[in-house]
Amino acid sequence: MSRNETPESPETGLPAGLSNPARRALIGAGCASMDEVAKRTEKELRALHGMGPKGLELLRRTLAAEGRSFAD
Repeated sequence: MSRNETPESPETGLPAGLSNPARRALIGAGCASMDEVAKRTEKELRALHGMGPKGLELLRRTLAAEGRSFAD
């Protein structure tokens, strides 16, 4: 695994380093996998209670490592 990749948490498919509040916010919004995260805009995710700048950056890096990004 390269430095830019983050392992996924086996129970959710979200990055393992994601904080619990951010993880709960994503799951509550119906984003239990990176495929579902990629369908949302960064603005939508930023508006979730519990999602902060560190969580967004981790999601951004994880998507970039997979050759993807947030929706436009």
